[in-house]
Amino acid sequence: MQKIFFKKMSGAGNDFIIVDMNQNPGLILTSEKIKSLCNRRNGIGADGLITIEDLADYSYKMMYYNADGSTGSLCGNGARCSIWFAEKTSRLKNGLAKFISNDAEYSGEVLDDELIKFNLNSPKQIKYNFKIKASGQLITSNFADTGSPHVVIKISDILKDAVNPKSYFQNIKDFPVFDLGKEIRYCNDFKPGGTNVNFIDVIDNVIHIRTYERGVEDETLACGTGSVAAALICYVTDNLKPPIKLKTFGGDYLTVNFEVENQKVKKLSLTGPAKIIFEGSIDEKLFI
Repeated sequence: MQKIFFKKMSGAGNDFIIVDMNQNPGLILTSEKIKSLCNRRNGIGADGLITIEDLADYSYKMMYYNADGSTGSLCGNGARCSIWFAEKTSRLKNGLAKFISNDAEYSGEVLDDELIKFNLNSPKQIKYNFKIKASGQLITSNFADTGSPHVVIKISDILKDAVNPKSYFQNIKDFPVFDLGKEIRYCNDFKPGGTNVNFIDVIDNVIHIRTYERGVEDETLACGTGSVAAALICYVTDNLKPPIKLKTFGGDYLTVNFEVENQKVKKLSLTGPAKIIFEGSIDEKLFI
């Protein structure tokens, strides 16, 4: 019976199953198998699964899969975890990483023990101040594609009671992220692929953020590409200056840095914690 050897990692509370293909030669991971492995009750449990394999001219190749087995999007915290994993498996030189993820080239570096910087490509699209119909009201929203599509909404722009114009949300801790996030994730404006949904509150120049992630279909403790999207939006809407700090729902902090030249974003990066939680093996037969 073949075993799947893995490490469980956390990037600011975003958790991932990391599978080193050198340890698992010949392993075939189907969407259903990935979904089963990420199941929190009957599997290992994770927001997503990442495979790492050697690739000529690069530190490694990373493939990211959502907890539902889907793929195709960038995962910022997953990328940071992959860099730390590559460092711990002697794939990096001087802590510098150059790697491929879902057919795009990225880089990053180890700044300190469990402190990882990931360099993103420039956003594909940013849109400000449009309306989304949800929760019985028209909600002022913003959008940025930072490798994954993200709606960014201030909680102060949403009414608790759609017929009471004075009933705005004031505390992000009490915000109904799952219910409203799920509604917006599936709304017609973003079909067929859907979107991730980030709810934010800016307090003392720190963005407090909570995210409903598509593919996980739930709130996660952090979202890297969502944090990057929120920082880029707040650079314009709130005049925040990079580096911009964000506090995740899990309590960790992420930092987004970038430069703007001729209205174009350059040198975009995401920095924060990444760590190995535990390692183990599991019988592949259980997930066939």
